[in-house]
Amino acid sequence: MLLLVLGVLLWAGAHLFKRLAPGARAAMGDKGRGPIALALLASVILMILGYRMYDGTFYWGPAPALKGINNLLMLVSVYLFAAAGMKTRAARVLRHPQLTGFALWCVAHLLPNGDTPSFILWGGLLVWALLEMALINRAESWTPPAPAPVKKEIMAIVGTVVVFGVIAGVHIMLGYNPFG
Repeated sequence: MLLLVLGVLLWAGAHLFKRLAPGARAAMGDKGRGPIALALLASVILMILGYRMYDGTFYWGPAPALKGINNLLMLVSVYLFAAAGMKTRAARVLRHPQLTGFALWCVAHLLPNGDTPSFILWGGLLVWALLEMALINRAESWTPPAPAPVKKEIMAIVGTVVVFGVIAGVHIMLGYNPFG
């Protein structure tokens, strides 16, 4: 459990460093990118190892209805990641499409995984995403981006379907069938 908690805390700390200690992060300049990237890589490794090693209490398991809701939330989550990068209509409505997609990704994984390691991993990452949005809102004003061409909307939708298929394929190869 310790590795999992340390991984989630390191992830949050590395991401929140810019918001909580802007002077220290600015003083690092471009040379700070390497250590932050290494911290994030270490956090992902710790989270994977901690999650796979930790057997906690099960409160519920994956029900067919929860799998369907999970897949729908994941599809929206992947679209929001695409919308953030392509400045689609969703990026004009949502201030934080990528962080909102990340939060939905966490909720989508909490639904079918009702065990203690999932609460620590997905719940911890969800708290980080919500805190990050709140800190950004407090520190910066926001102007919605200009409208994107319809071509970008279509590319985002097609990309979403392709990436969702790849994610599902990887889950199936790892032995976690996302379709029940």
